[in-house]
Amino acid sequence: MNHKSFAMALLMAVALVAAPPGSATENGPASGPASDTKSPAGEQLAALLAAADEADLRLNPLNGLQRGDLRRAGEYDDISDKHFRELESTLREQLEGIRRIERPALSPNERIAYDVFRYQVERDLRGFDAGLVRVRQQLPIDHFLGAHITFAQLASGEGIAAFRTLADYDSGLQRIDGYVAYLGQAISLMRRGIRAGHVQPRVVTRKVIGQLESTLAQSVEDSPYYRPIRNLPEDFAATDKARLSEAYRAAIAGKLRPATSRLLDFMRSEYLPASRGGPPGLASMHDGAGLYALMLRELTTTEMTADEIHRLGLAEVARIRGEMNAIRQRTGYAGSLRQMFSRLQNDARFQFDTRDALMGAYRAVGQRVDAALPGLFRALPRGGFEIRPVPAEQENSAGGAYYQIGTPDGKRPGIFYVNTSNLPTRNASRTTALFLHEALPGHHLQGSLAQEDAALPALLRFGWNAGYSEGWALYCEWLGREMGLYDDPFQGFGQLDMEMFRAARLVVDSGLHAKAWDRERAIRYMLDNTSLDRAAVTQEVDRYIVWPGQATAYKVGELFIKRLRAKAENRLGARFDIREFHAQVLGSGAIPLAVLERKIDDWIARSAGG
Repeated sequence: MNHKSFAMALLMAVALVAAPPGSATENGPASGPASDTKSPAGEQLAALLAAADEADLRLNPLNGLQRGDLRRAGEYDDISDKHFRELESTLREQLEGIRRIERPALSPNERIAYDVFRYQVERDLRGFDAGLVRVRQQLPIDHFLGAHITFAQLASGEGIAAFRTLADYDSGLQRIDGYVAYLGQAISLMRRGIRAGHVQPRVVTRKVIGQLESTLAQSVEDSPYYRPIRNLPEDFAATDKARLSEAYRAAIAGKLRPATSRLLDFMRSEYLPASRGGPPGLASMHDGAGLYALMLRELTTTEMTADEIHRLGLAEVARIRGEMNAIRQRTGYAGSLRQMFSRLQNDARFQFDTRDALMGAYRAVGQRVDAALPGLFRALPRGGFEIRPVPAEQENSAGGAYYQIGTPDGKRPGIFYVNTSNLPTRNASRTTALFLHEALPGHHLQGSLAQEDAALPALLRFGWNAGYSEGWALYCEWLGREMGLYDDPFQGFGQLDMEMFRAARLVVDSGLHAKAWDRERAIRYMLDNTSLDRAAVTQEVDRYIVWPGQATAYKVGELFIKRLRAKAENRLGARFDIREFHAQVLGSGAIPLAVLERKIDDWIARSAGG
């Protein structure tokens, strides 16, 4: 999922994301309906959340752009020391503010917002207190999360930034200046990282160098940065078209290309010689063990250790392998599981001849899902939804698919991006599970329902954490069984293959970052336990190297939600209503798993006593 700049998500999962009911708009944040029934504590909380939300939008302008708030549309995110000092200062003020509020005096919904906000502020301050924010700050560029990747999509007009009005185009020009400044800050920080022993592994640095070389090989007119000019609205005046065309050419040639060249020269001459050899995970980096522990807590929103996650992964791999073998036997296939994987990779039945055929397969799955949703969900998103191919410049670094949430006002739809490159690796057996995860009822339903609910504070409407969000999406893959979508045993096998993929990632991620696995060992483990080929597995492993802990959140969150459901089913018996359970899970946005458990326990108690 692509809610915000992945690079900034890695640098700091800041908790400055809260506001009173209402949503940010082009003219500023809506105040939301006034409430005459709030307690003094409730009013105090609302004021704190409102101030925190404004702080977030000021300090992280791309968050506002994501939400459709265009007040700072011409700005770009900052990674300077001054920025992080201000972040820390703001967080400490917020912690003092939340401590002054009497939680027992709040309403049940206010307590959820209180718990989420306090959890996030305390979590982020732990990173500052341990000095680990400094470590992350010194790792701003990599091949998967780097700004040189995310800015290309932002500037192309195919991401979160719209190019519909003259103001949009002028903001796009202004963002170029911010991005150029960001790259300069990144170089300074990486030089500091070299001195401190906080550097990327060589395999990552080499990939970045290749990406930068490819960017510079493009002409001005062929670059993604010029795409908004190739798509100028027809109703623009001729003078405006001429002005913008010349301004974008000048900015690309005179600002973006020189800044990219400076970054490339630095990566070649200074950073590559200093990059880490040997095992590529955090286990081999100075301060890496502490950073990995912090990122596991942030991304799973649990207190699980790396060893616990590793053991869980091994157990899940064994369980899923048993279910896979059962389906293999039902299909009458006499070969081994490894041979079954090879069959899925090589059989023409499971491959797509054209990009259009791949896109059509996902649209067909979408039609079946639409018909099944009302039986499991009381509310469905109002906002639009589209399926698009991954932009060409991202095909080599993106996975099989990802989702980008739309805006609350519906001007930008939610988008399910499908990677239509390298067709032999886009296996047809996984289309159903992947759609359920990224689109409906996964990320699109969960994220859209949250941000469309104006009764929620912005903390809950627009917040995101991997443990909840990716856990929910993986749960939705499994939910396809109840939706009748795996009647084809090969689609059922594909669901298990996807689940095995996430279980194996528990083992590989913790192996890389806590047990000093080398890259080849991680690749071999994935090859031995999933149907992915070496090229796809290598791409995945290189992603885990630069985003430690993120790959573990899926399985941890999914099993957590399944456990809560089993608890509710056992306690409520005939009173259990699956649509109400899903409404409870989804009704407060992406909340930490501990807060979700407290909420579900309260709901079970109320339902059992009714």
